[in-house]
Amino acid sequence: MVGSSHEALHRIFQKDPALLTRALQEVLHVPFPEPREFAAMNIDLTEIEPIERRVDTLLRAETDEGSYLLVVESQGQPDERKRGSWPYYLAFLREKFRCEPVLIVVTQNSATARWAAEPIYLGVPGRPSMAVWPFVLGPDNVPVIADVREAARNVTLAVFSAMTHGRGPMAAGILESLAAALRTIDEDSAAVLVQFVDSCLTDPKAQQMWRDLMTTMQYFWRHPLAEQVREQGLEQGLEQGRVRDRAEMTLNILRWRGIEVPDHIRERVQSCTDFDQLTVWSERAVHADTAGDLFADRHG
Repeated sequence: MVGSSHEALHRIFQKDPALLTRALQEVLHVPFPEPREFAAMNIDLTEIEPIERRVDTLLRAETDEGSYLLVVESQGQPDERKRGSWPYYLAFLREKFRCEPVLIVVTQNSATARWAAEPIYLGVPGRPSMAVWPFVLGPDNVPVIADVREAARNVTLAVFSAMTHGRGPMAAGILESLAAALRTIDEDSAAVLVQFVDSCLTDPKAQQMWRDLMTTMQYFWRHPLAEQVREQGLEQGLEQGRVRDRAEMTLNILRWRGIEVPDHIRERVQSCTDFDQLTVWSERAVHADTAGDLFADRHG
């Protein structure tokens, strides 16, 4: 189960490697040759020295023009250390596998995208010994897909669009279109893609909207995320029951003691969702002279 947007943003390319080359060709307009096949590779770039170095996702693409190593790095925010490690990754991979490495950075943040796109120069200013120009996929160039037909034509790109743009005023259209498009592919693949989207939705409202949409899809209930949703629903139900019982107890204490409860006080107690506050009011009800004493400051 994918647990973070960092993981989801690069693992979607493990699920569908062709999405990565389509993004290079169609989004970034890079004349990348059409791959015949892909192979996932070991992401561990650690050498004999005790320095651990790992890329996020590493794919080998075989094309008619030769082999390429596609290095995918998921970046949440600027990290100046990467301006040293990224050139290292590329040089190490080229030397080890004798084929060309390509660095692609994916991010949900426009400022991070601008930072990541800045070229990295190593050596003498004006005449560097090495220059690295990362390709970047982010909010400013990944297409917004909020049309059902467009989403159905390229479901994984629509998923990546939702992962990148799943907040703000376009969220509803993006997520609703994607939910409909997911019904057009096999259930096992759809279940994995559902989790990728859920992990990247940082806006609580958008995430809840997505989960509400997914509860109408039968395959969703076989996915680990469904268990999480069920558990959350159970916890919410239990908490709501505790709150409701405590409100009724507060009103019953007043009734048992023969204290009249005006409608506005009854409504205030019944509409309260704070269990701790209701507990305080129930304790005050034991000693109250009037219903209004529940809210008197002198009771603490």
